Amino acid sequence: MAAESFVERPSAPVGGGPGTAVPQSSPKPRESVAHRVIGLLRNGAVQTVLAIVALIWLTPTVGLFVSSLRASGEQESSGWWAALLHPGQLSFDNYTKLLGDSGLSQAFLNTVLISVPATALVVVIAALAGYAFAWLKFPGRDWVFLLVVGMLVVPVQIGLLPVAKLFGTLGLFGSIPGVILFHVAYGLPFAVFLLRNYFAEIPAEMLEAARMDGGGDWLIFWRLILPMGRPAIASLAVFQFLWVWNDMLVSLIFADSASQPLTVALQSQVRQFGSNIDVLAPGAFLSLTVPLVVFFVFQRHLVEGVMAGSVK
Repeated sequence: MAAESFVERPSAPVGGGPGTAVPQSSPKPRESVAHRVIGLLRNGAVQTVLAIVALIWLTPTVGLFVSSLRASGEQESSGWWAALLHPGQLSFDNYTKLLGDSGLSQAFLNTVLISVPATALVVVIAALAGYAFAWLKFPGRDWVFLLVVGMLVVPVQIGLLPVAKLFGTLGLFGSIPGVILFHVAYGLPFAVFLLRNYFAEIPAEMLEAARMDGGGDWLIFWRLILPMGRPAIASLAVFQFLWVWNDMLVSLIFADSASQPLTVALQSQVRQFGSNIDVLAPGAFLSLTVPLVVFFVFQRHLVEGVMAGSVK
């Protein structure tokens, strides 16, 4: 009996039969959380609810745009929704006046001159530091990284007065470079933390293969790390740009009247003239337009960066 148990039985014909082995299908791969969320969002009822929420969320933006197209007298007599029934009230005269105001035009230019360098410097320095902390070995690497991460808990308000005194000594107080340096200094800890963790998830075999092919650290960083880290880098660039563009506290302290951005200029308009909605509305919408354009241009990379950790 023991010998018979090791004898291979002849296979049954293809047509089937009592002894035919039933092939078992391989188990389906388990779906990730991201795929299940995407599947849920494709549901018709969920899309309807999301569309209603989007309309409600966009209502203040639509109201601001309509208000920016109305004259000051019409603003005082009725709400912005009244202009939807009388489209003849809408015109771009407020924008013409706004662009003709040299102070606000210079403030818009200052915002660009502050936001673009502050974003570019943070992305470049954080990418280099993230690669170094993730893949380069040097004495005290982990301790230095812990020090950088520890700076995340330092509030911006604590550094305002000491940095203002330092900038006053260096001659940077009240200038655009001073505002840029402050944004770079406080944006780097989170940026380094984000990119280091993302770069560390890149398979080590790929870097070893690149080194075996003769690639140095600069070549690996430029040809391998940057392309693979594009979603995280794009997400960081969007968040950093939006933070700097919408900032008012730092610029209110470190920028003078010649270097103030649009947020500070609009705040001064409120203080001086009160309810001059014909100036504030187009200025606020103009300040809102640039972040919206940046978001929609980079939204694909932004979604990839946000969902990268859930699909790995």
